[in-house]
Amino acid sequence: MTIKIFGHLAPDTDATCSALIWQWYLSDVQGKDARAYVLAPPNTEAQFVLTRWGVDMPETLGTLSAEDEVVIVDTNNPAELPEGVNDANIAEVIDHHLLSGGLKTRGPIKVTIRPVAATATVMSWLIGRDLDGAPDWVKGLMLSCVLSDTLEFRSPTTTPTDRALAEKLAADLGIEIADYAAEMFAAKSDVSNFSDAELLTMDSKIFEIGGKKLRISVLETTAPGVILKRKAGLIAAMQDVAAGDNVDQVLLFVVDILNEEATLLIPNDTVRQIAEKSFGAGVEGDSVVLPGIMSRKKQIVPNLKV
Repeated sequence: MTIKIFGHLAPDTDATCSALIWQWYLSDVQGKDARAYVLAPPNTEAQFVLTRWGVDMPETLGTLSAEDEVVIVDTNNPAELPEGVNDANIAEVIDHHLLSGGLKTRGPIKVTIRPVAATATVMSWLIGRDLDGAPDWVKGLMLSCVLSDTLEFRSPTTTPTDRALAEKLAADLGIEIADYAAEMFAAKSDVSNFSDAELLTMDSKIFEIGGKKLRISVLETTAPGVILKRKAGLIAAMQDVAAGDNVDQVLLFVVDILNEEATLLIPNDTVRQIAEKSFGAGVEGDSVVLPGIMSRKKQIVPNLKV
């Protein structure tokens, strides 16, 4: 039976490409029958990366059954995974996020969670020396994951391990990191074909904080002005998105990669109070700039107070 490999909902570069990297490792190195999937169409950066390295987009995962054997990458949170995941035979979890709890397995499994910036970095450790003989597309996807999740080493989640891996892969591939990262971020910044509601859920996760359910959305871009021109529409769409997701509030952080700051949209008094309590910000109007805020995992979610 084919091992199904997939990451989280609203797939980004790391979730999409890590599944493909692990497909290569299980299939070509270990000789197993494995296939990568996505849970939905990935963001524009991930699409660019796959095209750049000549890799086909993975199929969208269908309904899981109790007979399916699965490997979960780039998350361990059941809220970010398909229905029925706990009924499937979970064989392995590879991740770099905090341990959420809630997954159920039929027996002992492999779980590897390391405090680095990208799941692909964790995989490099698991793959070991076999990575030296990997085809260029595998190395290219791995490099892309690290550059995406570290924002080219600007994110506070970056570790020396991430940087060393990226520099080695770039050297192997003959790529200038700055030039390639600029291409990736330009692709990520192209949101012209997405509706306001789609932007609010594109790179988004739901958390329960202080008894409130919050959808925390992040848009990383080198052109924040393009997104902020749509501020009125984004704010107007938040109520419907919140109602559809059964959450209390939608918080959208527009992360300016180059200036290393985030702009939080302020649709109402509740979000204004959250911004003031969480970041010590003085809020006037329908947005507030938060200098130095780059990472949802390390800087946004841990500081949120409602």
